[in-house]
Amino acid sequence: MKLAARAGRIVPSPTLAMAATAKAMAARGIDVVDFSSGEPDFDTPEPVKAAAEAAIRAGFTKYTPSSGIDELRQTIIDKLQAEQGLRYEKSQVVVSCGAKHSLYNLAEALLEAGDEVIIPVPYWVSYADQILLNDATPVFLPTREEDGYAIDAHELERLITTRTKAIIVNSPGNPTGATYDRATLERLAELALRRDLLLISDEIYEKILYDGATHTSIASLGPEVAARTVVINGVSKAYAMTGWRIGYAAGPKDLLTAMANIQSQSTSNPCSISQKAAVVALREGGVFIEKMVTEFDRRRRVMVARLNAMPGVRCRMPTGAFYAFPNMSGLLGRQSPSGTIATPTDLANYLLQAFKVAVVPGEPFGSTQHIRLSYATSMETIVRGMDRLDAAFKQLT
Repeated sequence: MKLAARAGRIVPSPTLAMAATAKAMAARGIDVVDFSSGEPDFDTPEPVKAAAEAAIRAGFTKYTPSSGIDELRQTIIDKLQAEQGLRYEKSQVVVSCGAKHSLYNLAEALLEAGDEVIIPVPYWVSYADQILLNDATPVFLPTREEDGYAIDAHELERLITTRTKAIIVNSPGNPTGATYDRATLERLAELALRRDLLLISDEIYEKILYDGATHTSIASLGPEVAARTVVINGVSKAYAMTGWRIGYAAGPKDLLTAMANIQSQSTSNPCSISQKAAVVALREGGVFIEKMVTEFDRRRRVMVARLNAMPGVRCRMPTGAFYAFPNMSGLLGRQSPSGTIATPTDLANYLLQAFKVAVVPGEPFGSTQHIRLSYATSMETIVRGMDRLDAAFKQLT
């Protein structure tokens, strides 16, 4: 059987693959410290679970409109207006099976052969593959660790061609935890308006911020900018609802209509029960988020301090999300008992096999010097994992 060419352009999600490997090892009784998973370790808030139970008891278990129930779409509209001053109609909001699904619907509706999308590096692993799956070309914009992974608007403009269709904006970002200030967003917005480009604003980590950082949606910088922006978000990260699979997109009506039509012919509606739960999360989840972020902040400081104390490792303090992205270039080229550690992938394999610590190598994020660790796990796990990493790195010669 000959498969479609697009199937050969991509590989399985490396973050999900590493998490699955760690879970499989744990299921066999192996004591694995798992820093690979991009999901909060907190339980979903009780009012959200109660809403889901009530939906089941009420028989709300049938098909819904493919773009989401009116109650949830209105709740999203209210949230975006209250928090960012954005105004949308229901026809401009599509609820999907997670933010990743929203991004894929967008790629399907927007891209075709010959199109280019600019992605700042490092980047979330699925951006490039979703672009490739839709016959377009990802174009990578390097950023510098020493500059906090800030986007240089002049370097960005040099990458724009007649084929450029969109720019991805992810703040707070995965894997770096970096955030963009308002001035940066204003420069990006000006460039998008001047060069007739779409802005794809992935805001899934908007609530997970530290050190006084604030979130500004690039779409909020004026009506002209909003008309060229698709906001992508969901309930997975902020409300510890990764398995509930609810994300959403808001943006220009014609594009969102196309996304809705595509969804109606692929997945149909998101889970009816999860939609009812998401309404309560968005309306009542503020206190939960505050407690969770306070704990993430505590863990962040411990993990980054421990990493920076290890010879050969340097780690920038993230201002958002729940990932550390340490630079391991000081260890690359060294020898382990099983061979040379030439790449982050070699290092990740060494850590998993020899010390039972699961991390994600930097290559799928566009980096040949880093690994990603999630601190969305218990403090006890972080301390135990840091002890193992310290021992693992001391064995390298």
